[in-house]
Amino acid sequence: MQIEAVDHIGIRVTDESRAVEFYARFGFRVVYREPKAAVVILVNDAGVEINLIVNAAPGFDGQNRLMDISEKYPGYTHVALRVRSIEDTANQLRAEAITITEGPKQLGPGLSLFVRDPDANVIELRQSLRS
Repeated sequence: MQIEAVDHIGIRVTDESRAVEFYARFGFRVVYREPKAAVVILVNDAGVEINLIVNAAPGFDGQNRLMDISEKYPGYTHVALRVRSIEDTANQLRAEAITITEGPKQLGPGLSLFVRDPDANVIELRQSLRS
């Protein structure tokens, strides 16, 4: 088996319209809806695909179960999306009034900053420092 690339990212959300509006601010647009499975497929101009899984339990308390409670459980903690410039990205986030929760800071061979979507899912935006 040879893995060629990550095909898409699945993110569970509570509110479709709120999530679609949030990810649109990052350049994603809806290309498909599958109502039977409660899946909304978003794609950006670079071909990055996010699948919104719209079936989170009602009554969300704002805490990310993998990141915000002291007991740590296994699971995916965040998605990292590559950006050309961390400085330009930070400026665009501020202009969009999207809170930067951490960074920008150097992590290994890259500069990273972190934000949260409306369902507290963590998104790392990362500029590579490799030549």
